[in-house]
Amino acid sequence: MDSANFALTITKVSIMRFHSRKWVKPEDLNANGTLFGGKVLAWIDEEAVLYTIIQLENKKIVTKYMSEINFMSTAHEGDIIEIGIEVIKFGVTSISLNCEVRNKMTHESIVTVDNIIMVNLDENGNPKAHGKTKIEYVKDRLAKKEKEEQKASS
Repeated sequence: MDSANFALTITKVSIMRFHSRKWVKPEDLNANGTLFGGKVLAWIDEEAVLYTIIQLENKKIVTKYMSEINFMSTAHEGDIIEIGIEVIKFGVTSISLNCEVRNKMTHESIVTVDNIIMVNLDENGNPKAHGKTKIEYVKDRLAKKEKEEQKASS
């Protein structure tokens, strides 16, 4: 698959949505006074896990893989950054994500990760099929559940 088709596939699955914001505090800085790379990677991993738990409706999720991490700029104390996630594809037991961390005020990219693979697990810690093929929103799930409950009670 060439890169033009791959980019088209990403666009068809979802668009980047920025879900979380972080305020860069003194404890988030490295010796140079800029955002510590390990801290932002922990934030990315946490955001990927949270996003996956919501999408796959399972709390047992692990990070299997993170592709090349591209540090493009930095953040300083007091900056507000936001973390964006988009779905690349749904696998049988996994979900592949793309991530961008950017400065909230300038939208300057700080870090990008092109591919993060999260795996759905069963109660014994083994990969488990999730049956998902598209992005679902909690508000839509709740509306569907309410509609089913109304139908059942009538």
